[in-house]
Amino acid sequence: MDRAELVELLTPDGLTLLDSVGETDAVTDVVKAVSRLRAEGHAPSLVAAVLTQVKLRRKAVAKFGDFASRMLFTEAGLEQATRLRVAALHAGRFTAAELSSVADLGCGIGGDAMAMAAMDLAVTAVDADEVTATVASYNLAPFPSAEVRHARAEDVDTREFDALYFDPARRTAGHSNTTRLTKPEDYSPSLDVVFDRAATQPVGVKLGPGFDRSLIPENCEAQWVSVNGQVVELGLWFGALARPGVSRSALVLDGEGTHELTAPQDSDDVDVRPLGEYLYEPDGAVIRARLIGDVARGLDAGMLSPGIAYLTGDRDVTSPFVTTFRVLERLPLDERTLKRELAKRKIGALEVKKRGADIDPAVFRKKMALRGSESATLFLTRVDGKHAALLCERVR
Repeated sequence: MDRAELVELLTPDGLTLLDSVGETDAVTDVVKAVSRLRAEGHAPSLVAAVLTQVKLRRKAVAKFGDFASRMLFTEAGLEQATRLRVAALHAGRFTAAELSSVADLGCGIGGDAMAMAAMDLAVTAVDADEVTATVASYNLAPFPSAEVRHARAEDVDTREFDALYFDPARRTAGHSNTTRLTKPEDYSPSLDVVFDRAATQPVGVKLGPGFDRSLIPENCEAQWVSVNGQVVELGLWFGALARPGVSRSALVLDGEGTHELTAPQDSDDVDVRPLGEYLYEPDGAVIRARLIGDVARGLDAGMLSPGIAYLTGDRDVTSPFVTTFRVLERLPLDERTLKRELAKRKIGALEVKKRGADIDPAVFRKKMALRGSESATLFLTRVDGKHAALLCERVR
């Protein structure tokens, strides 16, 4: 969405049209919706902007729930926005630390700022992009304790705030078809600026989950967050926003609730043990936080192989930090053998997972020419250093 499209959309006629367009028409029969709106006399540019917003609102429900129906989005802004469930936990850090005013620097479309304002924090949301800042202003309009500034984070006098929250731009500029920046020095603002502010004020920072661990400062709490099995971010927390004695955290959000594993440092791995009746796959946040050893000790499990993030044991356990599989059979990691064994078992639906094996699961699955009514999970990995294929069934 460019500036002209946004200006046209933010008129009384534009917003009225947006509210009147049915989601079903706009999503399932776009051609029909375009024709109808054009026949009613609406400008082509406004019709395109409205239908794009309807599509983005539908997509945004996964992150923002019912709030999505009253928000505006850009494609890039929605992709990079914090899920409201996670944003609420961010905001909770500031309230728990009794900090009342926050600058959200790099606010995007305003997801985190919305959560802060909902908790009655005085939040100033700042973004360097004019269109994005305007969208954030629209989304934050219902919250009297929020304001938006169109400015660069580096140019904001942060001394007027109790605390700061940074979400540095980690993609090229634009509202769609952006590309990921791989060098932290290219972030906007740069991490040098972020960490400099963290030396004098309470600071929270949102980063990608694959951020280079060697660049994480020692004086902060690093928390990896997963939502329904997907690792979505790394949060760094400084000063009053960091919890005493915690430098590593794996936060797992699923349909059952919120679960957390914390530690003062990376945990030591447990020893390798013989393949047991069960295989446990640690959640990605646990792996990123390097807390596999702590999880293993809680399960009375051992490592499947040195350096491989799979655990094994003989207990049918329920844990939010692992997915449990029952091992049906250990097979050689040989395509012809596996194809024959899968056919013999009439496996038609196969989930393929791999660690420690240079195999493309999608290509491998195609080679298996699967047919049948049964389902299974196949791990292509190492067992005590040796390549193996483990045929399993998902327990939970």
